[in-house]
Amino acid sequence: MTITAQRPRTSRVLPVGAPTTDELAAGMTARRLARLLVTGVGWATMAMTVVLFATESPLARFSDLGSALNSVGIIAGLVATNALVLMLLLAARVPLVDRALGQPAAVALHAKLGNWVVGGLAVHAAFVLIGGAVLDGADLFSEFGLLWDSTTDFMLAVAGMALLLVVIVSSIAAARRRLPYEVWHVIHLLSYAAVGLAIPHMFSMSGLLGEGSWQRGYWIALLSIAGAALVVFRFVQPLVASLRHGLVVAAIIPAGPDAFSIEFTGRRLDALRAEAGQYVHWRFLTRGLWWQQHPFSLSAAPTANGLRITVRGLGRGSRELRALRPGTRVWIEGPYGGFTGRARTTHRVALIGAGIGITPIRALLETLAFAPGQATVILRASAADQLYLLDEIERLCEVRGARLVTLLGHREPGRWVPEGSRALRLDDLVPNLCDTDLYVCGPKGFARTVIGEAEAAGVPRDRINVEELAW
Repeated sequence: MTITAQRPRTSRVLPVGAPTTDELAAGMTARRLARLLVTGVGWATMAMTVVLFATESPLARFSDLGSALNSVGIIAGLVATNALVLMLLLAARVPLVDRALGQPAAVALHAKLGNWVVGGLAVHAAFVLIGGAVLDGADLFSEFGLLWDSTTDFMLAVAGMALLLVVIVSSIAAARRRLPYEVWHVIHLLSYAAVGLAIPHMFSMSGLLGEGSWQRGYWIALLSIAGAALVVFRFVQPLVASLRHGLVVAAIIPAGPDAFSIEFTGRRLDALRAEAGQYVHWRFLTRGLWWQQHPFSLSAAPTANGLRITVRGLGRGSRELRALRPGTRVWIEGPYGGFTGRARTTHRVALIGAGIGITPIRALLETLAFAPGQATVILRASAADQLYLLDEIERLCEVRGARLVTLLGHREPGRWVPEGSRALRLDDLVPNLCDTDLYVCGPKGFARTVIGEAEAAGVPRDRINVEELAW
């Protein structure tokens, strides 16, 4: 175990003052309003799903066993479809939603909605099939055959369900660990095809959404909004940004035995509105790499004509990037994420990074507003050569008046600190911990143990900002 602490020299502090109390309050209010708006709209669409059903002869739909089972199946299917629409809106990376929720909350919500989709579709399929069998006086296999022969839309819905199951299985943690990110990403795109295949049967096989009904108009509008958001924010906007800014690889610079930085140049990059702490999806337009999309955080503050990321060659896809040639064109999506200065709630700040998660910490250190002595930087690694960009961070800490702590060694079981330092706590390293904004970036296990310790020490949840390095 190695622990070192470097106290700041304040004689060369850059002229970047701490945010004012009014600025912090205004930012907190804006974030809360945006979060309330986004979550309120989401719950309103869920409530609307039930209202749609309740306005269409609800008593008659529960007049007998077969009808009741069928109705429960329809409600479950509508709720599941609504949850799937919300998942698509999350996947669309709508700027308001992205900034209101932030990456950790969005990932958690995506997983929760996924459970709703799986459960809802299972109930939908089972209850509609059983209810139909009761109404028709048939066994389940015969009822399925009747539905299969009734319309091509049912066949498409079954195919969509099968594709969705493939996506679900690939998203299980055990399966994801075995799949390269690039393969998993391609499989995940099947969810769009699954939705497209399932939509027709909603309108052709449901009397509730028949021609001329206002319920039909509502669902058409909701699906159209989700589809338009995907097209605009995942295809049109990235295309326009990529053509407008003309990003190309400028240089590949070693950043450690297994890491390297990629510098980019482009036009009018200030109009991209990228911020330190955010990440971008990068697609390198060269043979063998053009089909792969890589989510990497910025490792330096963006400028009007340059961006930089730092990559650790953990997988085949990321290792191949080391061989990129200057001049390689780049397609981008983003920037994304709320791991930025906009999340500030107080004047003090602690930046905590582990491994390659140190790189966005370095970018934040360059741009966050704080006065000398109000910032602590904690870098965590198993070995010294995994303290990526350490020389740059040391210079920034000296210039900006931040205290630097480095922790080396394998993790203490169940903790985030090095072996042999079980007694060491976060509040030993960060002065006035409960009155400090925390920015934590690193592997999931590391990040969650830091968060758990901070919450146990009494740090309010809205002062904890996290970026987990997981997909």
